[in-house]
Amino acid sequence: MAAVFEIEQEKANERAVAALTVFETEARHASVSYQCRPIVDLPGEAAASIGAASRLHDLSVVLQTEAGKHTFDDPISTAILFQSGGPVLFVPYIFRGVFKPRRIGVCWDGSRSAARALRDAGPLLMQADTLSVISVNPDRWAPSDPSPEQVVKYLTRYDHPVRCIRSEEARSNIQPSILSRATDENLDMLIMGAYGHSRLQEHVLGGVTREMLETMTIPTLMSH
Repeated sequence: MAAVFEIEQEKANERAVAALTVFETEARHASVSYQCRPIVDLPGEAAASIGAASRLHDLSVVLQTEAGKHTFDDPISTAILFQSGGPVLFVPYIFRGVFKPRRIGVCWDGSRSAARALRDAGPLLMQADTLSVISVNPDRWAPSDPSPEQVVKYLTRYDHPVRCIRSEEARSNIQPSILSRATDENLDMLIMGAYGHSRLQEHVLGGVTREMLETMTIPTLMSH
């Protein structure tokens, strides 16, 4: 086991150095003030350290775990989501090019976590060109939950065109439906609350958050 951990740690160090090198180059070219430091630790302890460090930053940017290439540090991205106390922007491993979120989709289910994500995304919403509210099965929500139409009204404060996209889907088809809508609308980014249910429920019963983390096709900002 010690040899396995040593090999995995060496691979993780190589990925960290490569990522920081790219980041520093881009940050210098963009004249962005920044700080960098790699964290070398066991996965569980690294998750706690990174999660704690992220609490003093406005946004955490995390690369989606690549399907079929599992490593010991895979759980760190989810740990950041739970421990940072703020928004996390997940970038698909297939993503290429420049991130310009001009067409943004807001996934709305009336929940506390969706509201948190909506507020956390304020600076990005302000710079967008168009906004879409994507709502699945709103007729099944509690009467007290804010409706998609109320969210549309809320988003008019940003002075951008806003449209509402409602649909009815089976529970198992909610996440594919969201990604399908994102493709149809040519969206640059999605905003959504994360883990409205417990992680155990999501793991056993399936859940939109877990499925989105596995199959996302565009950058997705999540808040828990």
